[in-house]
Amino acid sequence: MYLALLVIFLQCSEICTQKRVFTFNAVHIEVQPSAKVENGAPMSIICHADISKSTDFNLQHNITIFKDGKLVFMSVSGKGDARYEVPMARSSHTGDYQCAVEAGGKIKHSDSLHVWVTGMTKPILIAEKKEVFEGEVVKLRCELPEEVPPLYFVFQKMKVNSTPKQKLQEELYRNFSVVEFPVDEGDDILQFDCFGKRRVRFEFETSLTSNKTLITVKEPFIKPTLHIKPSSNITEGKEIRFECSTVVAKMRDIEIILLRNKTILSSVRDQTTLKYSAVATLEDSGEYLCKVEEGKASKTTTHNVVVTELFPKPILTASMNELDEHKELTLSCSIKDFQNASFSILRKHSSRDILLRNSRNLTMRASVNDTGSYICKAEVNRIVKESKPVTIRVYAPVSMPSISVFSGLPEVVLGRPLNLTCCLMMGTPPITFTFYKGNKNKKKIVTNNTCAAFLDKDIRQNDKGQYKCGAKNHHSSGMKTSKVLNITVIVPIRNTSLGSVPYGVVEDGRETTFLCSVEEGSWPIHFRIFRKMDRDILLFERSEHADRVVWQKKEMSRQDTGTYYCIASNRANVSAKSHPITINVILASWQKGVITAFVLIPIAGVMILAVWWFWCKKKNAKGPSMEMSRSALATNSTSEKLSRQHNDGDYYSGSGYIEDGENHMKSTDENKDSVENRHSRIQGRPDAT
Repeated sequence: MYLALLVIFLQCSEICTQKRVFTFNAVHIEVQPSAKVENGAPMSIICHADISKSTDFNLQHNITIFKDGKLVFMSVSGKGDARYEVPMARSSHTGDYQCAVEAGGKIKHSDSLHVWVTGMTKPILIAEKKEVFEGEVVKLRCELPEEVPPLYFVFQKMKVNSTPKQKLQEELYRNFSVVEFPVDEGDDILQFDCFGKRRVRFEFETSLTSNKTLITVKEPFIKPTLHIKPSSNITEGKEIRFECSTVVAKMRDIEIILLRNKTILSSVRDQTTLKYSAVATLEDSGEYLCKVEEGKASKTTTHNVVVTELFPKPILTASMNELDEHKELTLSCSIKDFQNASFSILRKHSSRDILLRNSRNLTMRASVNDTGSYICKAEVNRIVKESKPVTIRVYAPVSMPSISVFSGLPEVVLGRPLNLTCCLMMGTPPITFTFYKGNKNKKKIVTNNTCAAFLDKDIRQNDKGQYKCGAKNHHSSGMKTSKVLNITVIVPIRNTSLGSVPYGVVEDGRETTFLCSVEEGSWPIHFRIFRKMDRDILLFERSEHADRVVWQKKEMSRQDTGTYYCIASNRANVSAKSHPITINVILASWQKGVITAFVLIPIAGVMILAVWWFWCKKKNAKGPSMEMSRSALATNSTSEKLSRQHNDGDYYSGSGYIEDGENHMKSTDENKDSVENRHSRIQGRPDAT
């Protein structure tokens, strides 16, 4: 029964489940009245879910609305619609909206919809002060209520008959901005306003202009006055007086400055009047400016002054500007169309001018030390004027020059430049040096020295190397020429080679001749012959006035086997190395004979012994049958002989055997004959085998 009830329950559950099937067709989002809304107007964001159901049943909906990815509205109901109401749309409501609907574990999102709230709120401008002094600043605050940063603020300063001045401020984190405007000289009544901007996608939107604010500017002091006496017909030598004054509202760090052509002449502080006087000169002509400053405020007054010349500048003349030493020099000072003046002639110096004579004229015997610049001065009514400088050059004659090689030795390596110097013991610069190489010459002017350098890069092997130099200055004696300098051209070593006789293979104890030679190179040449080892060994060295050297090694040994090379060098300081050669020292002929004798004779002896052994072995194999047939006879005969020897006392041993050597040798020979006879008898018998 329980099983039947369980089956019925499961079937009913399945039927109920089948009846509650649904699916999302779409989720829509829209804005009323439109996606473009005016600032301050009402706005509604509507989210609608289009759902298909298997039957009519209640479905709980969770609806959320997002702006730029942030949650702004959420609703839970049994309906598929939700409405987000905005009573007054502001620019901050501009953005991308999207809604999502979640029901029965399923969720569906709408497409994104961009809403643009056009227009911005009107900004509010507030000024910190209504009255300011010149030189102070106006502090302003502009605010955009209900707007969301980032925002841009534009402040405007306006005055009568003038173009407005603007300042732009960007605010990333607040909806207001603060700026300061300086109050300039001449500002009277100022008017300020501001407006805001914001970026909407790829364009800017601008707000209305704020309220206008008026600022009154007060003067801390009046424009200064500048009085000059005399006001006209100012002539050099007369006194000229200046007076600059102003009126201040409050004495506070007031400063008055007098300038001529931007050069400060005088100044006073915390006073309302400045006085200045001077003896008028032509240099006093120009624009004078009286300037009053307090903090950032300043006011100026200008006046042009023209000073009439009392007398022109004097002119200094010389009898000659360039002359030989010990000649006479006359300097004269004069003023055109003017005679009543006090003259003085001076020599200019770096620290101070040196007075030579209080006179119109100066005559002297010139020396080299008198070279320099001279001026003259003229004075009339306390006015002193100076002439333009005149340069005098006094020349000592040049001495005979000497030419030498910079390195010291009169030689040069082929392919390298030659540095020559030409020097004088005496002579006043500037000096013109001329270098000669054969028929060619080159000039060089030296202004502050008595030596000149010359570089010859065109060095050839067949150059004769004849150099000389000449020198002259503005002295009347003319040019002087040095002696001829002969230069030796050193040819560097090229293509070094090493050979030997005999070549390659040498018998032990024999003599070997080495020849080291070069293809090209100036003499003397230093030759060195080496043998290559872990550390190369110098075997021979010699300097020769030749392109080759010969070295004889008297006896070569087996230890002399190895690789040899030679190096050649000369005064060019460039070494040239030959290719290496290899020499193998072998045994001499007599050494080979001795070795052969010592080796072959033992071998021959061994071979003879081997043959003899083989022959003896063969003989022993043939003899046993004959010895067996005659063994009885041999035994009896031997017994008789032994018995007879013992009885007769004829047996000797030791020294007695040696002393009877002759008999022994004889008996041995006899035994030998008996053996040979026996062998012959054995060999003669047919049954010997």
